Formats: sequence, structure tokens, C-alpha cells
Amino acid sequence: MKLVKLNALTCGKYIALSLTVFLMACSATKQSAKTIVMNDQFLDSLFKTNASLQAFIAEKDSLNIQVIYTKIDRDKNNAPTFTSYDFNVNPVRYFYPASTVKMPVAFLALEKLRDLKKFKIDRNTETNTQPSINGQAPFYTFDSAGSIAKYVEEIFLVSDNEAFNRLYEFVGPEYIHQKLNKKGYNDVAIRHRLSVALTDAQNRQTNAIKFIDANGNVLYNQAEQLSKATYKEPEIKLGKGYYSDGKLVDAPFNFTYKNRLQLADLNKMLQACLFPEVNKPSRFAIDENDRKFLLRSMSAFPREGLVHKYSAQENPDRDVKFLMEGLATTPAYNHIRCFNKSGLAYGYLTDVAYFVDFENKVEFMLSATILSNKDQVFNDDKYDFETIGYPFMKLLSKTVYDHELKRPKQFIPNLDEFKINY
Repeated sequence: MKLVKLNALTCGKYIALSLTVFLMACSATKQSAKTIVMNDQFLDSLFKTNASLQAFIAEKDSLNIQVIYTKIDRDKNNAPTFTSYDFNVNPVRYFYPASTVKMPVAFLALEKLRDLKKFKIDRNTETNTQPSINGQAPFYTFDSAGSIAKYVEEIFLVSDNEAFNRLYEFVGPEYIHQKLNKKGYNDVAIRHRLSVALTDAQNRQTNAIKFIDANGNVLYNQAEQLSKATYKEPEIKLGKGYYSDGKLVDAPFNFTYKNRLQLADLNKMLQACLFPEVNKPSRFAIDENDRKFLLRSMSAFPREGLVHKYSAQENPDRDVKFLMEGLATTPAYNHIRCFNKSGLAYGYLTDVAYFVDFENKVEFMLSATILSNKDQVFNDDKYDFETIGYPFMKLLSKTVYDHELKRPKQFIPNLDEFKINY
């Protein structure tokens, strides 16, 4: 694997040296993937081809629009080269990541399982969460015991918050912080559960968990833990007001102690899971069998779950696949799959996705976030998802997909590794 960054300011002998090293590396490792980072005006030009999309782009700063598009080109050996284009991406401009934090936690849960093999537990082993001051019930929903497999699948199929909280219990915020920092994700703070009102001290405490075999024997007992992780805490106060205990407070809402995750890191995490050959330091050490299960969970529709199947009426196919809408104008879109994780909260709408079109031999990555909160008031449950967030995501993915359909490729990709039996 060779990670390459092209910088237009590099000059003289350093250009020659870099190109020489690059060409030698390509010659020596033809099967390796390569990444090229481009920060230019390509996306700005592309967006101008769609007048409807341009209406949103004109308000890119007030809507906090950030986009990363990664085109993928294969060589004759099917080794991919990734060329990423950023639009309005700024690590200083905060967006609430919402449920997208579930993705790296799911990855880390499977990575942790690999380290616990000696206890003869796996993703399907029954788990029992012990009650503590946080009030966690012993078992999960659906009148059955939980398992890491169930939690991972529920996270991707329907973005279940309780499933995330269970994995948060299992890995723990300190483990999350240390592991992600070691992998090079240095501006991440996943420090609280979702949909439960707890103090920072309570979120630092994770409950004891037992892994139990079919005969009721305890295979592994993880004690209650207390996180000592320290986070960067830049002051983040946004908007004009917020509701607290049913009353409007005329002051910016404080996101300083909320979860934080950059779009570039989310994009890189997804790429590291889908293409583990890309960047060794940032990849997740997941057993191949668990990785295949993970890919299935990320791309399956709710009705296709292995552990629990949802009705298509209650959980439409594209319910948590916001960018998918722009690629499918009719129900007959089985030739297209989306490996993704989306998030929606406080008016922020985010989706991080890899698309593969088996019929047209198209693949690309697209990550985007937008703030759908015109009145700039948080916690009022009056957001503009239907008029801003969802339409933007649909127009964005359609514009990029249409570009990909017409984009010439020297070598047609072999996408068989992403064909999954659902």
C-alpha cells in the first residue's frame, strides 16, 4: 500500500524525487491501493451543472454543507486508486455527528471481540448487561438476550440507539478514545450514550457485561469500568436559542461536551473498513468472517436482517440511507447497493457512503453533512429535514452518480467482492 498526497506547491527536486518514489512503489506493488488527495474546485464546478442543487450550494456556509467525493479507478489487476475531492470541508466548523458515531464503535466492538477469542466468545454469544447506576436492563429488546451481532446489525439496519449504547458499554469510552487516536483519528470525542440524559460522570461509567454460552455458563465477565479519557474541548456554542425543560432559552446551544467526529475521519473510517489494504495504520483489526458480516449489515435493507427482520412498511428500504434516494428513481434498484452510516439530530443530517452499481460497473464514495435548522433554535423538534436536508442529499447523490455514469474508465472494475447474498 502506498499513500500519496499531491501538493501543487511542491517544487524542484522534491517533485522529481516524489515521482520517482511513487513510480517505483507502483511498479513494485501493483496489487496495492493508492490514495490521491485533491483539494481543488472540481466539486464546485460539478455542482453548477445542477441548478436545483446550486440553490443549496449558494447557502453552503449558513447550511454548514460539507462534502467529500471519492472517485475510484481500478488498474488492470483491479487494484483501486482513490482520488478524493473536498467541498467546504473545515475541521473547525462543527457539526453534530449524531448516529454516525455508531459506525466506528461497531468497528471497534468487532475488533475487541478478536482480542477476546481465548474466552471462546464471538459476535453471536449471548450478552447480559448488569444493572448499575445508569439503569441498564439485563437484556436487549425483542424479548430475547442481546449479542454483539444483534447490536451491530441493528445499528446499521435501523440506527437503533439502544444497540449503540450496548456497544458503548462493551468497548467503553476510554477504549474508543485510545484506539481511534492510535489509528490516527486525533480529533474525535465519542463520550456519551444516545437518547438518554446522563451526566458526564455517568457516561464515563460503563456497566458490567457477561458473555454466556448456551448452557448458561459465563465465558467472560467484563467488570464495570470508569473512563479516564481526556478530550479536546474547544468551546462550541451555536444557534440563536434552544429549549430546556420546555422553555426557550435565548442563548446559543452548547455543543462543547457533545460527541465530535470530523467528516474526513468518517470517510476515512468507512474506506478503511471497505478497503483494508488502503492505509494500514488507520484500519480496523476485524476477523474476515466478522468483516463480511459487517459489510452485509452496512448494505442490507431492514427487511434483510439476519438477526432481526423489519417490515418494509414500518422501515422503508432507504430509511437510513439518505444519499440512496438520488440513485434510485424506481423501486427496481436491486443492482445498486449502499454501504453506509447516516445520522440525524439537532437539525444536522449526515451520511457517509460507498455506492456500487453492479449493472453499470460504477463505484464511488460520497460523504456529506448539512444543517437543516433555518430558525437556528435547537431542541425544539422543528427542523427542516423535509425541505432542506433530504432534498439536498438526493440532489447531491444524483449529481455525482450521473457524473460517474458518464465518466470514462480505462479498466472496468470487478465488483464481485461486494456482491452479497441477502
